[in-house]
Amino acid sequence: MSVQRHGVSIGLERIEGEFFLTMRVRGKLTHEDYASLEPMLESAIAGVENPKINVYFDATEMEGWEPRAAWDDFKLGVKHGREFNRVAMVGNRRWQEMAAKVGSWFIGGEARYFEDEGEAMSWLMEGT
Repeated sequence: MSVQRHGVSIGLERIEGEFFLTMRVRGKLTHEDYASLEPMLESAIAGVENPKINVYFDATEMEGWEPRAAWDDFKLGVKHGREFNRVAMVGNRRWQEMAAKVGSWFIGGEARYFEDEGEAMSWLMEGT
């Protein structure tokens, strides 16, 4: 019997109109994960004119998206895409690199894939 591991850790910091979102995922992202993330993001950026969001996405233990969660991800990108400045996805799977490329089509800024956390953080800090 295999045990399915799942967990999502989300952090959001605000410095004036700039936001730093960290997200760490273990297992598959679910619709419920997005149901938790979206209101937090909406609340944080409410009333901020032209918010600028940098994202550090640790996907080293991520195994993908449930189909409904993939749709949630797409909708989030369409709704808030212009507000994302840089998205750094850190992982160790080829499909994650492709996901970062596809994700960059839906945001106003850039999305890149990294295998090294230090390189990802350096790149995010360049963009602020």
